[in-house]
Amino acid sequence: MKFLIENWYLVLTALVSGGLLLWTSMRGKMGGVVVAEAVRLVNREKGVLIDVCETEEYAAGHAGGARNVPLSTLTGTELPARQLPSNKALPVVLMCQTGARAQRAAGILQKQGYANAVAVQGGLKAWREASLPIEKSAA
Repeated sequence: MKFLIENWYLVLTALVSGGLLLWTSMRGKMGGVVVAEAVRLVNREKGVLIDVCETEEYAAGHAGGARNVPLSTLTGTELPARQLPSNKALPVVLMCQTGARAQRAAGILQKQGYANAVAVQGGLKAWREASLPIEKSAA
């Protein structure tokens, strides 16, 4: 006890650094993944890229190779089985225009058993800024 009292600054430093490490690791999980990590998940771990924008937004422009599963269809009792992978262990990389809807979709899918569902931070905007391919659907 005497050591703790005499070296209170060391204890405080250890607590603060541990708290910051915990905070940054939790923030990374909750905030999704950066574009480079999303590309790695799709290319190396057979992840499925899903755009949760509404059909009109998807048609106007989406990440190359992304499937369209609007967020509104995920909130129902039955998930759109055709577009989602049957193997719930595969990474599911979710995207929308800014990343907000994708983050909600990741939470929904995680509750449905997709443990590796993650949102792309910054969404399609960040995808464009990284000069990655954008596709448009025929109207």
